[in-house]
Amino acid sequence: MRRLLPVTDMTAAETEGGTAAGPDAAGPDAGGRAAAGPAAASAAASGPGSSASGREWSLDELADAYAYPALPAGEGAWLRANMVSSLDGAGQHDGRSQPLSSDADMRIFGTLRGLADVVVVGAETVRLEGYRPARAREAFAARRAAAGQGPAPVIAVVSASLNLDFSLPLFTEPLVPTLILTGAAAPPDRVRAARAAGAEVLTAGDGAGVEPARAKAALAERGLRRQLTEGGPRLLGQFVAAETLDELCLTVSPTMTAGSAQRIAGGPSVAVPTRFAVASVLEQDGFLFTRYRRI
Repeated sequence: MRRLLPVTDMTAAETEGGTAAGPDAAGPDAGGRAAAGPAAASAAASGPGSSASGREWSLDELADAYAYPALPAGEGAWLRANMVSSLDGAGQHDGRSQPLSSDADMRIFGTLRGLADVVVVGAETVRLEGYRPARAREAFAARRAAAGQGPAPVIAVVSASLNLDFSLPLFTEPLVPTLILTGAAAPPDRVRAARAAGAEVLTAGDGAGVEPARAKAALAERGLRRQLTEGGPRLLGQFVAAETLDELCLTVSPTMTAGSAQRIAGGPSVAVPTRFAVASVLEQDGFLFTRYRRI
């Protein structure tokens, strides 16, 4: 993997496959986070190697590169999204994101989960992608403990109808109880079924649906401030429209699908396009791993 942005005096060497420093050698990134941790030293010593896309970065290096920004004590939350898109704008193929993905993309997917307090996902994505509970990973254990986090992120499912299969492992075998975010008008029988299955139900809207800002705040009130959403497109569109999305981690897949697949964000358009600034770009095997922060 090689770093294309932020541009440093080492980027050219990385691009050419020469020896260069790792993701943190340049100091603060575009969001002002200072370089730190053992990964920076080991990366500087070994460099990205000589292959066209550089050596494979360790999970520690990826975690340093994707670390959440520091948040004021007991205040606020940071919501980032992780999505993949084809070159022609498809956010999925045959209803699933996996055909657009790669091994490196899945390593970043796992890293982002390893850093998060909570993974927020729409009910339709749970059904289509066969979501399972997040698992504890030894590679992130020390980092999570130092940050005061539990062994694995909480999964929070956004659903108005609670039309979910509560016999799935997501509800019967989680390391930490699965949360469901819904509105005050959710069907009472489905709320009871969810709680009977061991899920915790949080109200984040006055009607049937969830209000994005209230969902973000409700999770933050539970100490789940490092937030990650993995979609689907409709849920991401709601976060964008409500101006609650702070960061987008977008994998640009070197594929084209044609057809009529949905984009990474759906729903009504916003009155004025939301502007984001590029924070970093990594590349491996033709895949671009981009990170943008809301201006």
